[in-house]
Amino acid sequence: MTAAATLPAPRPGILDITPYKPGKSGADGVTHPVKLSANENILGCSPAAREAFLAAGSALGLYPDGRGNALRDAVATRYRLEPERLILGCGTDEIFALLNQTYLQAGDNIVQGEFGFGAYAIGARANQAEVRFAAETRYRIDVDAVLGQVDERTRLVFIANPANPTGTFISLGEVERLHAALPENVILVLDGAYAEFNTDPTFGDGLDLARGAGNVVVTHTFSKLHGLAALRVGWGYAPAAVADAIDRIRLPFNTSSAGQAAAIAALADKDFQARSLALVEQWRPWLAQQLGGLGLEVVPPSGNFILIGFPRGEGRLAAAAEAFLARRGLIVRGVGGYGLPDHLRITIGLEEHNRAVIDALGDFLKGSESSVIADT
Repeated sequence: MTAAATLPAPRPGILDITPYKPGKSGADGVTHPVKLSANENILGCSPAAREAFLAAGSALGLYPDGRGNALRDAVATRYRLEPERLILGCGTDEIFALLNQTYLQAGDNIVQGEFGFGAYAIGARANQAEVRFAAETRYRIDVDAVLGQVDERTRLVFIANPANPTGTFISLGEVERLHAALPENVILVLDGAYAEFNTDPTFGDGLDLARGAGNVVVTHTFSKLHGLAALRVGWGYAPAAVADAIDRIRLPFNTSSAGQAAAIAALADKDFQARSLALVEQWRPWLAQQLGGLGLEVVPPSGNFILIGFPRGEGRLAAAAEAFLARRGLIVRGVGGYGLPDHLRITIGLEEHNRAVIDALGDFLKGSESSVIADT
């Protein structure tokens, strides 16, 4: 036996997984770029959350409450939920990973949208499960296409609503139709990372559906509206049996004391939440209208970001535009990794950021650089 044959080897399929690639945060030659690539809250976070975080520094030598009871109670009170049915995670990403780890084995499968968030698939493949992608219609989840991918080995269906990176959503009625058609042993996971930004009257995050269902999990995060992305705090509302099973493998101290304290304070700061929502509601339609006026495809947005499409194919214009914007100090997100090489995702910023994006894209589209790229 050779020495190489004795080296540790990961389980089959691990090395075939493409690691998650976050949005860029910098640009060569730009000292203080404006980061519009990760859908972060451009206002930062609640001052009360920041104070709670700093106050937690006086107890850094102590382990956090492993159950996060105070945060559980705060979330339960805010949303009228049973605290024992809540799952706290290091961001909602960890909750997705725990769901995959708890319910998947080799040969099982998950179903997600064609352009679904990459973390769902990573967790499934890590557990030797198949990932099935349901074709989307106009960048939107197609319930019938999702159901068409479900079979006897399906264990989880992941739906981000609103979706990332597309920004589209399906109505609560469509969510309920999907759930009604799923086998009872298939868990419907409704990822509500951007739910607070959706003001459409037909939309619902699914919490009411989950209250009485034995196979629905709804997740929310403190990273987006509440601006606590650095602290990695998310929560899920699950059937009691699901919450109990996950709790058996959850790491003992998966959310920090500082994160829990900041999340509790953020949840109570309704003024900051209102200001954050008002900014998006003011500038999202303006930015969409201006981008459309430049001749770009604008996917109807319902989160705190907008997905735009460029013509001509092969992703050359989108990549060139991303680089052009970066040189102007504006960092946006290329989404070729999601099967959208002709598109860019842009977080809603402050007024000056949004106007700068429009000016820069206007210059790019009418400039010689775009013509050269398109003709190569």
